[in-house]
Amino acid sequence: MTKKNSVYIATSLDGRIADKNDGIAWLDAIPIPEGEDMGYYAFTKNIDALVMGRNTFQTVLGFDVEWPYKKPVFVLSHSMKEIPKSHEGKAFLVNGTLTEVLKHIHAQGHTRLYIDGGATIQSFLKEDLIDEMIITTFPIVLGGGPTLFADFPKELQFELVKSKVYFGQLVQNHLIRKRK
Repeated sequence: MTKKNSVYIATSLDGRIADKNDGIAWLDAIPIPEGEDMGYYAFTKNIDALVMGRNTFQTVLGFDVEWPYKKPVFVLSHSMKEIPKSHEGKAFLVNGTLTEVLKHIHAQGHTRLYIDGGATIQSFLKEDLIDEMIITTFPIVLGGGPTLFADFPKELQFELVKSKVYFGQLVQNHLIRKRK
């Protein structure tokens, strides 16, 4: 059983994942034709579960849509005491070190994980636990807001395996972690 932690996310040109007010309305700046998913559904077919932080979970809860995930969602949080009743059985609260969290999730048979949320992705990167990243860059400079990358204790090298342009404006890079 191969274990793999993957990221699928969008950033601005200046590496932001949200604006100065933690908003993501800028993701609608480029009209996406109906039915076009830019590889997202193919990506999610190859994962067993999602791991996201509390902030991302609460953001998704605030969307005026049905719960968008068909696979289990593990919510990393030290401050949440329970998952809202409306999402019991869909989302599961986990905490501890990333090693402990991964051990718990892997024990349930989930080995191919989608890591989502800025702080969560940064935590996984700091521990060198990201194997693959698919990053779509939007042609906008937000000038502030949370970034995808922060200071890390060591250099992490990735190999570009694919790059694709969508709608003549969005650049999606697929990167794999280069390990010695």
